[in-house]
This record gives sequence, structure tokens and C-alpha cells, in this order.
Amino acid sequence: MFAQLMGLKTIAPDDLHRLLQGPGNVSIYDVNSRQSWIKARVPGARNLDPTAYDDSDLPSDKTAVLVFYCSNPMCRKAPNAARRAKKIGYTNVRVMSAGITGWLAAKLPTESGESTP
Repeated sequence: MFAQLMGLKTIAPDDLHRLLQGPGNVSIYDVNSRQSWIKARVPGARNLDPTAYDDSDLPSDKTAVLVFYCSNPMCRKAPNAARRAKKIGYTNVRVMSAGITGWLAAKLPTESGESTP
């Protein structure tokens, strides 16, 4: 909801899941709290502080697909982080507006715990 109002492209949980199955490289950023990220996240998602990241936290390729998400459609952290990435110069930025709650509601696979692949 907020993402579209801010002129950002959005992606549904099912579409993101399909994108992850494909050959392309997708960088996913969970901007929820570290505790939330440890509990459940989209597979491969990195935990990112939405207010304190810079371009060294993102891929060097400014055309890379970046997907940001937070907790639910009413959360503004992911749209704000995505808008910031666009300002840095990234051109292929999306927001999964449904957030982790939408991902879980769609019964899509998750990762949990401290480590990432």
C-alpha cells in the first residue's frame, strides 16, 4: 500500500517465490527486527537496518533485483528502505508489501535461526 503510494514497484509473495526459483540473482532484505528475522524469514533474506545501511550493504551491480520487506502491508520500513536504495542509484527495486506475515499466510518456505546460506 505505502510502496505504491511512494511510486515503488511491488511484488506478491507468490511472485517472489517464483522469482527465487528462477535463474536470476535476487537480493532480498528483511528490514524487521533481528528477533523477527531469526524467527522466520524468506529463504536467503539478509537482515538490514532500514535507516543505517549504505551501498556497501547492497550488491555492487546497480541493476540487480532488490526486494525489501517488513512485517505487514501497513509497515513503512520496507518502502522507506526501497526508496533509499533508489536514491543511491539502484534501478530494479521492489517491495513485498505483504511482508513476512503475507509470506507465512501463503504457506511459503521460510528459514530461521542465526545463520544464512
